[in-house]
Amino acid sequence: MGLALDSQQRLLLWQRLATELERYLRQVGSARVAPELDPARLRAALAPFDFAQPRPPLDALAFAVDGLWRDQVHTPHPRYFGLFNPAPTALGIAADALVAAFNPQLAAWSHNPFAIEVERHLVRVLGSKFGYSPAECDGVFATGGAEANHTALLCALAHASPDFARGGVRALAAPPVLYVSALAHDSFAKAARLCGLGAESVRALPLDAGLQLPAAAVAQAIAADRARGLAPLLVVATAGSTAAGVVDPIAGLAEVAAAAGCWLHVDAAWGGFAAFLPELRELLAGIERADSITFDAHKSLSVPMGAGIFLTRHPDILTRTFGLAADYMPRDAAGVAAPPPDPFAHSMQWSRRFIGLKLFLSLAAAGWPGYEATLRHQVAMGELLRQGAAAAGWRIANATPLPLVLLADPGCDLPATAQAVVASGEAWISSVTLPGGGSAIRACITNYATQPADVAALLDALRRHRVRRGGT
Repeated sequence: MGLALDSQQRLLLWQRLATELERYLRQVGSARVAPELDPARLRAALAPFDFAQPRPPLDALAFAVDGLWRDQVHTPHPRYFGLFNPAPTALGIAADALVAAFNPQLAAWSHNPFAIEVERHLVRVLGSKFGYSPAECDGVFATGGAEANHTALLCALAHASPDFARGGVRALAAPPVLYVSALAHDSFAKAARLCGLGAESVRALPLDAGLQLPAAAVAQAIAADRARGLAPLLVVATAGSTAAGVVDPIAGLAEVAAAAGCWLHVDAAWGGFAAFLPELRELLAGIERADSITFDAHKSLSVPMGAGIFLTRHPDILTRTFGLAADYMPRDAAGVAAPPPDPFAHSMQWSRRFIGLKLFLSLAAAGWPGYEATLRHQVAMGELLRQGAAAAGWRIANATPLPLVLLADPGCDLPATAQAVVASGEAWISSVTLPGGGSAIRACITNYATQPADVAALLDALRRHRVRRGGT
């Protein structure tokens, strides 16, 4: 059996694949949301695959389909109230299939000018939604928000020191420091380690009563670090924290960052969707002043994983940060008037897939009006959950109009309750620890298919599986 298969075998494979995809999309809502965890069973099922002999392609496909049905948390399920993993759009699924088949190479512009120009167009469109000038906005697609946040730190370093690309941290006049909230994404701590700055360079600052990062606290921390001979480098505002869905005061943090000469980055990986709804746009007031922004299309815009985006209002910074020459790379664009930079010299990645097509096709099919209607529906489902939970005796532990609800109850074992709901297979929720040591149950509306009946089912599951402290 060859790698390509013959045309008849391929046709049967594609037909079976399409059938299984449609079956999943139609029936996932009737499945358990979370699997019954059994690593011994999984390893026993995989043991016969020693690959000494080929298997029929349709049998191999059936094994994978069965495994995915049985042994995963179904994030496309309408009762998945978990992390920012929505059901994917139909056009997004089609786009990933096209990309897999055409397998475009996005390292050099001349190898796939269509794909690269599509992504550059999307960067300008999204940048304008956040208030950037389309003529000056630049950016790159990334594997996810972690890569985009890492890119922001690298750009901040290159902006602070023209010699950083050549000399690295040795070129810095003083040890740099970055300022984040206590609920900022942990990818900033990882990025600091990967950049050679170390975890001690990250100041995770206390929050106010609204779980926001106070601008005054950042200003005080910057002054204290300057007095110690350190170099304040980066201020991060989180727009829609993973744990609480709260948006930091971006405008106030922009003032502090500008006064201190720091790079301002807004991590709007999920909460950035507020820019697409006029009634929520004020939540992001000041975001246009950010030096860079992270936004994940695979979160609130429901395209398949992963589709992170890094945006910046500095059109030269990505080339300054990542630019280099490689003799073996194609030079087919040498005669083209003003070609854009090759992606390999414009981002962290070298060879990579065409990430932007899934967003392009999804936007082309739905338009901004379609996305606005979908996002409004999710916000409404969040408010329905908030009201229903309060009526059931839960205390709402966060204040945000975004569809992420934290539930508290001093008489309830919150982690045990969340675990019981997940173990039942009826829904997926989680528990989080908040700054100061308190805990809460976290439920987020992330699926465009979630309806009032699904919210009611979650509330009923919480009622039936609520574990009281010291008992059941």
